[in-house]
Amino acid sequence: MAGKVFFSVSMSLDGFIAPASLGDLMGRQWMELQAWVFPQRFFRENLKLGGGGEEGRDNDIVRETFERTGASVMGKRMFDAGEHAWPQEAPFHTPVFVVTHEQRDPWERPGGTTFHFVNDGIEPALDRAREAAGDRDVRIAGGGATILQYLNAGLVDEFSIALSPVLFGSGIRLFDGVDASRIALELVRSEPSSRVTHLTYAVHPR
Repeated sequence: MAGKVFFSVSMSLDGFIAPASLGDLMGRQWMELQAWVFPQRFFRENLKLGGGGEEGRDNDIVRETFERTGASVMGKRMFDAGEHAWPQEAPFHTPVFVVTHEQRDPWERPGGTTFHFVNDGIEPALDRAREAAGDRDVRIAGGGATILQYLNAGLVDEFSIALSPVLFGSGIRLFDGVDASRIALELVRSEPSSRVTHLTYAVHPR
């Protein structure tokens, strides 16, 4: 268990990471929120969107986040949204553990991504992800409710936010329902780019 458990998300200035409705995912607001990542060379290469793309600190952060991740954990809502939106070669290229009540055999995709469906809670899913990740880190990929469960359970070591110059007004707030009495944060890094501000925090028990 040498690796860290972390999450990394884009967030609007008013605290939202996704629209409330799955039907609005990939809509205008969400695309504006994620606009910083789409032009990056590493992102384009990973999703096989063609050559070219920007290089610089934003691109470095996208690449570093991918390279540190040995396995991912996600909730059923995020999986349901992504199952139809991801390309056939899903962009994880590592094992992914889906926290769900659904009984389902592992789903193997081209390019090294296999989705495993875990029915007995967030901690067993994390244990399996840690074992699969080896000495690399485990990313809590989302969605917001799953991130919050791990954060409130004291299972997150670190997180990064790409703070985007977008206002949502409504949707899924990253910290809506957080148990602030149990969590203390330490700023590790703050890096502005021309598109977003990257903030990284270590998480400690209060």
